[in-house]
Amino acid sequence: MRFSVFLISVFLVLGTACKQKKKYHDTVQEERISERTDAIRSIIEFQEELNKEFEDPETSPLPDRFRKDFETLDFFPADTSYVVQARFVRTPDAIPFMMPTTTDRTSEEVVFGVAHFSLNGKKHQLEIYQNKELMLEEGYEEYLFLPFTDLTNGEETYGGGRYLDLSIPKGDAITLDFNRSYNPYCVYNKKYSCPLVPSVNHLSTKVTAGVKDFKKGYD
Repeated sequence: MRFSVFLISVFLVLGTACKQKKKYHDTVQEERISERTDAIRSIIEFQEELNKEFEDPETSPLPDRFRKDFETLDFFPADTSYVVQARFVRTPDAIPFMMPTTTDRTSEEVVFGVAHFSLNGKKHQLEIYQNKELMLEEGYEEYLFLPFTDLTNGEETYGGGRYLDLSIPKGDAITLDFNRSYNPYCVYNKKYSCPLVPSVNHLSTKVTAGVKDFKKGYD
């Protein structure tokens, strides 16, 4: 009788332990799902804000003939696999240089740091720039600029590449969310002068995230 009671007690303890482990596992899964949901929501909010900018005549780069019928930009589906944590190596001794643009204008930039990361099973690195004039303007003291090209250019995305807006990180890591990559304004309107992506910032992979090419074009 005592042995039966002992077995029942053992089964109860083991059963409780198993439940606790599964409960812990489920909790971790729930946290990961919640984080992914939050990330997706953030990406969608970014897309909505960008669409609002393009609708507003005060902020839109679109010529009036395109803006009046504008509904939405063409985005890749939100994909958290294109949100990557990169190792950020600062380059304090970098010398400023003049970055060419789509017009005769040049833009004075400095390589603020280099992002090292893995994406689609490959290791990559991208230079991140700081504009020497823009950094003096209020609200842009921490602004960093990441232009890049990838294997979608000329097909799903604009042939000249896309941009990412970033901020100076506090430590040696930086988040690159390629879902937030957008087209240079000169894609929509030839009156804009846009920096050309340096050849060193080419990714030898497809980045199927962010804004796709603008199909309507302009005259």
